[in-house]
Amino acid sequence: MNPLNQPIIDRALANGVALEMQGAVAVVRLSRPAKRNALNDGLVEALRDVFQNLPPEARAAVIHGEGEHFCAGLDLSELKERDASEGIHHSRGWHVALNAVEQGRVPVVAALHGAVVGGGLELASACHIRVADDSTFYALPEGTRGIFVGGGGSVRVPKLIGAARMTDMMLTGRVYNAVDGERVGFAQYLVPTGGALAKAIELASRIATNAPMTNFALTHALPRIAEQPADHGLFTEALMASIAQAAPEAKSRVRAFLEGKAAKVQKAD
Repeated sequence: MNPLNQPIIDRALANGVALEMQGAVAVVRLSRPAKRNALNDGLVEALRDVFQNLPPEARAAVIHGEGEHFCAGLDLSELKERDASEGIHHSRGWHVALNAVEQGRVPVVAALHGAVVGGGLELASACHIRVADDSTFYALPEGTRGIFVGGGGSVRVPKLIGAARMTDMMLTGRVYNAVDGERVGFAQYLVPTGGALAKAIELASRIATNAPMTNFALTHALPRIAEQPADHGLFTEALMASIAQAAPEAKSRVRAFLEGKAAKVQKAD
C-alpha cells in the first residue's frame, strides 16, 4: 500500500468504505451492513476519495457490499430539508464521486447481491462490468417516494436498459429479480448466490493483466465514441488506436504473438 494514501484509507474506513489490495486488484467494500450499505454523504465522499487516490499498483478494482446487500440506496434517515440550490450542489457532489468510479484510472467490476436499489443501482451503473448473484434485485423507488434520481442514474441506467424500462421502474415501482435483470442488461454475468465477489475478483484479475492504455481506451474512449456522430467516432477511434498501439507494452505483446509466444483465442466452453 502506498503510505501516502494511508490517511485517506483510514478516513474512508471511518465513513464505511474499506480498501484491500489483492495483487493488482483494489477491492473496495461498502461497510455499513446494519444500514444495508445505504449511501450517506460520508460514504459517498469516501468512495470519491478512494477512487481518486487508488494505490499506484492498482490496475483494476472491485466494489462489493458487506453483509446481505450490495447497497439499498440513499440513507433516507439523513435526508435533509434542502432548497433548490442546496439540492443541486448535493447532487453534483454525488456526480463527482461516481464519476471518480466510472472515469477513474482503472476498470471497475461491481459484485452485486441482495438489494441494488436507488443510489445503489446508480453506483452499480457507474462500474464497467457488473456481476450479479441469484439473490440480487434491482429497483428505483424514488418515483414512489416523491423524489428523483440524483446520482447520475438518469444518464447511466438508460444506457444499460433503455429509457422506457427505467421510466416503468420509477412510475410503477417495478422490481427486477436477478434473472430478469441480467436479461435486460443490468448485469453481464449471473452466478449462484454467494459467488459474485469471487467472480468479480477473477474478472478484475484478468483485466489487470491487459495493457493499461488499452484498458484506458475501453473505459474512457469507447463510451465517448458510442455517443459521437459516426464520422467523429471513427476519427476518435483512429487516434485512440494509434496511441494504444504505440505504447511499449503493446509493441512487446504484438511481437510475442507474431513469434508464437502468446496464447491464441480459443472457442469458449
